[in-house]
Amino acid sequence: MSVVAASAAVMVPAPRPAVDDADAVVVLPGLFVPEASQRLSASSGRIAGEGYSWMQAVHWVAGSGLYRPRRHRSHGPRSFGPTTVRVAQELAQLFPCRPGIAYLVRRTGLSERSVEYHLGMLREAGLLAYIVKGTRIRGESAQASEFARMIPPEFDAALGIRTVQRDEAAPAYTRAVSGIAEAGRELMAKLAKKAARKVRKPRPKKPAKARAGGARRGAEQGSVTAVSGEVRCTPMQVGTSSVAGAGDTSFPPESKLASGEATSPTPKKPKAKAGGRRKLNTVGRRFQLARELIRELDWLRGCSVPRIAWVARTVADAGWTVTEVKGWLHLRGEAGRVRRGSGLLAVLLADAETVLDTPAKRAAAIEQWRGAQEAARRHRIQQVRDRAERFEGDWDAPTSRAVHREVDAALAQVRDVANGGRHQAPDDTAHDQALGAEPSEQELAELRAVAWGQYMAGQTDLVMTAVHAMGPDAATRLYGTDLVQHARRIASGSHSSWMTYGHR
Repeated sequence: MSVVAASAAVMVPAPRPAVDDADAVVVLPGLFVPEASQRLSASSGRIAGEGYSWMQAVHWVAGSGLYRPRRHRSHGPRSFGPTTVRVAQELAQLFPCRPGIAYLVRRTGLSERSVEYHLGMLREAGLLAYIVKGTRIRGESAQASEFARMIPPEFDAALGIRTVQRDEAAPAYTRAVSGIAEAGRELMAKLAKKAARKVRKPRPKKPAKARAGGARRGAEQGSVTAVSGEVRCTPMQVGTSSVAGAGDTSFPPESKLASGEATSPTPKKPKAKAGGRRKLNTVGRRFQLARELIRELDWLRGCSVPRIAWVARTVADAGWTVTEVKGWLHLRGEAGRVRRGSGLLAVLLADAETVLDTPAKRAAAIEQWRGAQEAARRHRIQQVRDRAERFEGDWDAPTSRAVHREVDAALAQVRDVANGGRHQAPDDTAHDQALGAEPSEQELAELRAVAWGQYMAGQTDLVMTAVHAMGPDAATRLYGTDLVQHARRIASGSHSSWMTYGHR
């Protein structure tokens, strides 16, 4: 061979083996069994003879990469990995294969949802098929599903496994293995070693800082071996004493100890948070604000905390407090009648974080809300005082107009008797004449302005008192026809069940 030919032979890479690992299977189509074909009667695979041979197929599916769960769903595990193999190990030991969800949760330490995910992945990969599907009927005990451990046809095609149907009348899934191609024997041997090993739950990894500190101390001390919780220092790999010699021991200088610069080789535990509570994350802040809103707002009582947390997520993520939310609700205005509290809150909180985007704006809204609260409180106090002054005695005013006239006449007679009679003295007569004199235009305008102001505020006491005491004609001359008619209409409607008015 010439030098040029030899150099060319060196540069050309050697061909890869045809089948050297499970990852080399790339010519087969993807593995996926739809839900309609996950029963034994509709399966295209064959029943595994025992759990050992079935675990070989499980490890082949895990290493081939032909089955990818996320191609067929948007949730759940992303790949057929060690956790799915752990679940398959538990199923391989059952005969018949009738696992309950609670049993697998107890054996694997996974959650119920995770167990359901991995069982679904084994069915979609063609490794399990329903013999009997479990039932969950209300009022009755749940029945576990019974599975058949299956070997998918892609496994036989990849390894060159030949099968034969010994009984022509039997179903196709009962076919048995009759041989294997020479190219697939090496891969079958590797899968046999994997099936013999048991996949265990991975241990939690140590922090990188602790690993680095342990490696550093190991390099300084030589070989470190843990025996019954103690450390034996054997630099030369000889000796059995657990106490190091005096010449091998080094201590930091006293100056560093006195100044506190020397650090202990034992990593210190992080100090606990103030108050013994962890700092809330985004979801925690949403739920905290939702609980406070339900407690503070009457029209949110009885609402679901998760629903309110979802509705108020934008303001919670912006760092709003319940007081700031109440200030914003005051600016938007609250409804008197609420049919669905969560829906009303969603409407009122729309674009709140963009309008009040600074703490100063939110503080101004809080001050305005507090001012309105104080004004409403003072108004209620004044109303209570006015009502107490108006109805201070135990006597209630009659509702009949005839009784009103009789009571007014009786009271006038009592006042006349108390004053010694209306015509006892000329001064009294002059005084009564002065009282009966017609008011001037200016006085009439002022009286009508005051009466109209009370009418606009919802009070008709001034006009109705004149009607009852002086009569409708005199009240009409004094306050005008429109005001008297409106006041009498409101007064008559206040006694009807079809009309309700007043202040809240």
